[in-house]
Amino acid sequence: MTASITALPANSTASSASSQRLPTAAQLKHQLPLSDSLRQLVSRQRQAIRAILNGEDSRLLVVVGPCSIHDPVAALEYASHLATLSHELRDDMLLVMRAYIEKPRTTVGWKGLAYDPHLDGSDDMAHGLTLSRELMLEMLGMGLPIATELLQPMAAGYFDDLLGWVAIGARTTESQIHREMASGLGVPVGFKNGTDGGVAIACDAMRSAAHSHRHFGVDAEGHPAIIQTSGNPDTHLVLRGGHSGPNYDLSSVAKARAGLEKNAIPARLMVDCSHANSGKDPLRQPEVFNDVLAQRLQGDRSLIGMMLESHIFEGCQPLSSNLRYGVSVTDGCLGWDATEQLLRRAAALMQAQRQAAQVVA
Repeated sequence: MTASITALPANSTASSASSQRLPTAAQLKHQLPLSDSLRQLVSRQRQAIRAILNGEDSRLLVVVGPCSIHDPVAALEYASHLATLSHELRDDMLLVMRAYIEKPRTTVGWKGLAYDPHLDGSDDMAHGLTLSRELMLEMLGMGLPIATELLQPMAAGYFDDLLGWVAIGARTTESQIHREMASGLGVPVGFKNGTDGGVAIACDAMRSAAHSHRHFGVDAEGHPAIIQTSGNPDTHLVLRGGHSGPNYDLSSVAKARAGLEKNAIPARLMVDCSHANSGKDPLRQPEVFNDVLAQRLQGDRSLIGMMLESHIFEGCQPLSSNLRYGVSVTDGCLGWDATEQLLRRAAALMQAQRQAAQVVA
């Protein structure tokens, strides 16, 4: 039986949506290219993160920076501070800069620099994409690995060559589209546990991302395409708490590790010190960080890293025409001074443990 298709009248509207063309990923990459030296740097950064995931590098992986970037000047000032600290602590930590330019929204709100770079609802996405790539290139030029959350798969192609680490959020970890996307990324990916605090969804995501896929997508030239992926072995779990509370404590970490092992997934975990793990209180992040560090120092090497939301100044503020410099406009952040103190103390404890081990040996 053949289905019939009824043509719409000429004056009929099939959808209330309208469209405006953006530059393709290939065009933006040509306009703002990654130099050979920076391409080699990104490759080394990715390999360093893989080495930590695989237990070949004993350093702590710390993804740290603003909840979201809204002010390029403040973001670059923060990055310069982090680059200096990263060099000083390089024997004990690999510091990765949070360059989050997309923000998930339960209903409505500011969606990030890539969407609304002028912070006024004009949604100048062409400028947002350009500005975001420019910022990431400048941060790479400081020697920093770049981390971001990939929320909109169509946007990933504009930045995928710059990234050292990628997050898939709690609400998108269950998405087949994001699992397929992750399977084609040549970069380590952290899947957050679901909003219920359980790890089963993230386990499924990692198993899916490890396999090859053929899926609908858009190529670098902006054409609809069948995308063939080869699978991504460099994934791990990010514990961020859930509706029932935190999941960074000793018993929760053991339960998560058991869940990974049950699914034959390498036991490598990062703890997000914000979100439900801190009760959404940014000033409690050091408490979470120090608890996880203590577990690691006591021998739990499945804990490969932590994530911190940190800006120049602590707290957060609503979007307005009179924004305070260096303060987040999304989730509240730890200030830089407190962040630096926290990381220096952690590095000192790790160094002391390493030196003690060398004396015993």
